[in-house]
Amino acid sequence: MTAPGSARETRLMRDRVETPSGLVLRRWTGGDAASVLAAFADPLIRTQSVTPVDTPSAAERRIAQRTARWADGSAFAFAVVDGADTVLGQVSVGPVDPRHANGWVSYWTTPPARGRGTASRSCRALAHWAFTDLGLFRLELGHRVDNPASCKVARSAGFPVEGLERQKLTYDGARYDVETHARLATDPEPAAG
Repeated sequence: MTAPGSARETRLMRDRVETPSGLVLRRWTGGDAASVLAAFADPLIRTQSVTPVDTPSAAERRIAQRTARWADGSAFAFAVVDGADTVLGQVSVGPVDPRHANGWVSYWTTPPARGRGTASRSCRALAHWAFTDLGLFRLELGHRVDNPASCKVARSAGFPVEGLERQKLTYDGARYDVETHARLATDPEPAAG
């Protein structure tokens, strides 16, 4: 396997993935800044971000960071859009560990996209892309145990539960357990939900 992010591998990777359901995963562009800013106005998304995205310039920086990480092969973030190119969320894999062919998956959706299977379908498409285009073998993700919707996304996208990391995260002074999930390239494709 060529290391993800090398010049040769980057040219071979698709930066646009169309799904059977009509969702499209595509690279973020500078034109998405207003959509990113609107998404991070949502308290559920805002509280998960390490860096505040509360100004147009912060949204532009966030997109520029995703572009830079794609270029250096350390992480690959896709905007999830519908047929009208409306941003519905994000799915990403990174950091990528090329030595062990592992990656960390994360996702978020805008309020109008929630409860419609957008995140699950996007994660399934991202996993397929990571296994085929990046040549990764293992994808991992985690969510707070008080987030059953994220757990449902993970399971629906074919990521079985692997364990519990006790009091791993701190938000507003409270500690939270994190449930971990993983999917292997050799696992069967999950049934479309």
